[in-house]
Amino acid sequence: MRLLTVATVWLALISHAAIAAGDELPSWNEGPARAAIIEFVARVSDEGSLDFVPAEQRIAVFDNDGTMWSEQPTYFQVSFMVDRVKALAPERPEWRTTEPFRSILEGDLSGIAKSGERGIMELGMATHAGMTSGEFADIVADWFATARHPRFDRPYDEMTFLPMVELLEYLRNNGFKTFVVSGGGIEFMRPVTERIYGIPPEQVVGSSIDTRYDLEDDTPVLRRLPKVDFVDDGPGKPVGINRHIGRRPIFVAGNSDSDYEMLRWVTSGTGPSLGIVVHHTDAAREWAYDRGSSVGRLEKVLDEAPKRGWHLIDMKRDWKKVFADDNRPTPSK
Repeated sequence: MRLLTVATVWLALISHAAIAAGDELPSWNEGPARAAIIEFVARVSDEGSLDFVPAEQRIAVFDNDGTMWSEQPTYFQVSFMVDRVKALAPERPEWRTTEPFRSILEGDLSGIAKSGERGIMELGMATHAGMTSGEFADIVADWFATARHPRFDRPYDEMTFLPMVELLEYLRNNGFKTFVVSGGGIEFMRPVTERIYGIPPEQVVGSSIDTRYDLEDDTPVLRRLPKVDFVDDGPGKPVGINRHIGRRPIFVAGNSDSDYEMLRWVTSGTGPSLGIVVHHTDAAREWAYDRGSSVGRLEKVLDEAPKRGWHLIDMKRDWKKVFADDNRPTPSK
């Protein structure tokens, strides 16, 4: 009788969570991935559950590029850097014969993507070192307000995945604290994450260059220096989480092999945890890519996800919508 009672309560709990998720995850199709998220949230957020996790320990971390917003045909921060190189080129004639600036000015971006996050950071230092953090934030905000994606002709900050934004809100409504943990520049993301994700600047973990305290006309400022401070990519992500958050998360979302170490670390704790992986399978509404891609390569994670219990989110199958203004139905399977 006791087992029956526990089972009845548990089924009621899952049913209640499913109703809530139906309200708050309207862009997700029914399926194993959505069900796993609902079941996990129900288990860790109910005080009567054996897997209950106190709210202060309900930490969720999300990669950004390819997980929260698109990353094709190249990382958004690369597009930002390219626009800055072009804007500054008249003042830097030496860039016409110096790599990677010459290739950028000639429209060849292949080398930048292959250089990874460190290459992007070094390019960022060349174009933005010496200015203050406030000046850089203004430049980033202006770029997001004016630049448009080359394929979809919409602002880059409208290239966010609606189902993932809904997932962030659903987790927060169930007592989770949500963080961005990305290989992208921390100061590139912070000006927009609160507006587009509901994630404030202090909950953004990313790569960074050195800064120093300085005085400008006797006004304190933080000045950006031409030196890499930290690369929050690959094995750097668990280090960045430990450095900035100080707790091992229980929920993790990624999309590429650069998230492998973060996925492993988060899901190797002693308590309950859940890892999800966004798999880009929808060439019609976004892109389809995984193995061999120069941007967002998904090989090792794809191979190991089943044995490690990570849930693959099939973009074509699992999402009714990709972007907020996408009124097209899910393509036929």
